[in-house]
Amino acid sequence: MKKFLSTISLAALLAACGNVESTDYTQYVDPFIGTGGHGHTFPGAVVPHGMIQPSPDTRIDGWDACSGYHITDSLINGFTQNHLSGTGCADYGDFLIMPTTGEQAINPQCDSLQNRPFASLFSHADEVATPGYYSTLLKSYGIKAEVTASKRAAFYRFTYPESDNAGLILDLDYSIQNQTNTDMRIEILGDSAIRAFKQTKYWAFEQRLYMYARFSKPFSYSIVDDSITGRKGDSQRRLKALLKFPNTAAGDQINVKIGISAVDDKGAENNLVAEIPAWDFDGVRAEAKKAWNDYLATIDIDTDVTSDKRIFYTALYHTAISPSLFTDADGRYLGMDLEAHQGSTEKPVYTIFSLWDTYRALHPLLTIIDPELNNDFIRSLLSKYQEGGLLPMWELAGNYTATMTGYHAVSLMADAICKDIADFDVNLAYKAVCRSSVYDTTGIRTPDLMRRALVQKSKFYKNTLGYIPWDKEWESVAKGLEYAYNDWCIAQIARAAGDSAGVAEYSAKGEAFRHYFDTATLFMRGKDENGRWHEPFNPRASNHRGDDYCEGTAWQWSWYVPHNVDALMQLMGGKEAFVNRLDSLFVADSKLEGNLVSADISGLIGQYAHGNEPSHHIIHLYNYAGRADRTQELIDQVLKEQYRDDVDGLSGNEDCGQMSAWYIINALGFYQVCPGNPVYSIGRPWFKHITVNLKNGKQIVIDVKNFSKENKYIESVTLNGKKLTEPFFTHADIANGATFEYVMTAQPTNFIQQ
Repeated sequence: MKKFLSTISLAALLAACGNVESTDYTQYVDPFIGTGGHGHTFPGAVVPHGMIQPSPDTRIDGWDACSGYHITDSLINGFTQNHLSGTGCADYGDFLIMPTTGEQAINPQCDSLQNRPFASLFSHADEVATPGYYSTLLKSYGIKAEVTASKRAAFYRFTYPESDNAGLILDLDYSIQNQTNTDMRIEILGDSAIRAFKQTKYWAFEQRLYMYARFSKPFSYSIVDDSITGRKGDSQRRLKALLKFPNTAAGDQINVKIGISAVDDKGAENNLVAEIPAWDFDGVRAEAKKAWNDYLATIDIDTDVTSDKRIFYTALYHTAISPSLFTDADGRYLGMDLEAHQGSTEKPVYTIFSLWDTYRALHPLLTIIDPELNNDFIRSLLSKYQEGGLLPMWELAGNYTATMTGYHAVSLMADAICKDIADFDVNLAYKAVCRSSVYDTTGIRTPDLMRRALVQKSKFYKNTLGYIPWDKEWESVAKGLEYAYNDWCIAQIARAAGDSAGVAEYSAKGEAFRHYFDTATLFMRGKDENGRWHEPFNPRASNHRGDDYCEGTAWQWSWYVPHNVDALMQLMGGKEAFVNRLDSLFVADSKLEGNLVSADISGLIGQYAHGNEPSHHIIHLYNYAGRADRTQELIDQVLKEQYRDDVDGLSGNEDCGQMSAWYIINALGFYQVCPGNPVYSIGRPWFKHITVNLKNGKQIVIDVKNFSKENKYIESVTLNGKKLTEPFFTHADIANGATFEYVMTAQPTNFIQQ
């Protein structure tokens, strides 16, 4: 033994023993998954929850330009410094840079075209994308472009051919979907640095961003500051810096480091200097890779199928892009009042809160794998409440956007409280969530137009009539059902705050779903102000953002009572009728009807739409009615069919991590139907052995006997050595580590004790 130990390295020994740190999880991540179809992801460089997301932009306009990139394109406009991952609306795409050789063509520029005149041809065969790194060959210029990133800064390495006319274009008026530029500024600092600022009006009503860039070689420059005529005949300002470098020999490299900040010029420069002080591209890339490996190592799966590893770890990768860091290296950040605030780097503020999507699976996943980060997100939301006067629905770059429905920040807080992991001021949270539930437009720091959209009169109706009349408000059923769940969440927070009257009030409001249920049709339906059902009624009908539902139909929304499934079951006639009704959902004709069918209704199995969030809990409802086998077989079908190792591998928008978080949790073998109630519903584990490494040093170990993709049914399951007799367990069962043993079979079984 002594001789053996003397001839083997410690690293090799640790690797032989299965040391987690020896695994390069980034090799299984494919950032191109989701860049096709309508996934709306981007392939560029980013670190977990990083402030900056440098990535190539291939198109400007259209729904599939939301991330700036689509796999079907063959031209690159350049590289911008910030991007949204998987959203259904666009913003960002700021500070575009494009390295060039030869003449720098900027004319003709037309806002009806997808590409700038200086866009370059490229081939997907030349692209390389791994976590924290992207590269491609800009064929029109013969330049190899590479980019990596730290939390707040980007690092570009451009390898030029031999040229007596090497350059780079900085395009400030460029943005994804031609946003309105309300202010732009470029300052040249000597011959190797640039400072810039831009303010846009788009999804974020007033998005501000500062940039500081340093170049490894000196440049000469000219500034283009003029105007063009837009597609509507309006005059649009153009602002670009055209840089020129000394002659380059083949293989010469010009590096560019860029820091950004939403606070001020100083913040952008400090962020760059603090995080990338040296000209060490490979070192920054290695640090980005390490940051991703640290995150991806949270969950270790045992499978021999490489494509399954790529699907899983790419999904896990996508869960750590949003929300993104919004606090500078010195602790300052931009508040919802659009003023600079001094905060803490230890407890930073974040932005990009797609809460309508992410409260369902992303934040519940974080309560397991990183509860402190989830608390950072909640504290961020509470800061935004204090600065802006209202909890955000969908916050972006320090702006209220009034996007989507409900007030789901309450879900995150209720879930943290019920799982006993809350690290925030519960009394402040209670005050904030109560403010969200009422119709009150006063004291909110946002433009009047945004304020009216943000605080909709639907809250007045739900608090007075008890329901929202369809003839008074669009999406009345979706809003009413979500408000009922949200108010139930507030009751849980009221209990933690010691307000018994609040518990009673909001528990009663949580029953408002009953107003929308039609016992004749068994669907949730709209009523007018006089209590009459909305006619004519077609459960397959969709008129995007202009009917009684939100990005869905009556088929999908009639199951949205996550906080009281037993009551929904009784409304539908009991367990057997409930199961039959669920079965009808999955076998119904998938045809959708209407003048403007929502493109978000995708990934259809019957009328179940996995490509959008309102359906995400439905499969697990079978467990409540004693048909766990149906939950297992349908989870199996979704995991097999709707997540693929392909650029078009997602059945809908990625939605800031929600689609991927659904996959991750269900691959573990369970799902939380109702955040705010610390109960998980058992599904079907997707790998033969899974280890979840918790932040407290404990592990959740999931061991699957008789594992195969054909054996999709559970014969038995034990948790910490105790056989489960129902398909549920609690967060307390796993918070300090746990051991599951599943025994699988090819035939439906009933391991539930009736």
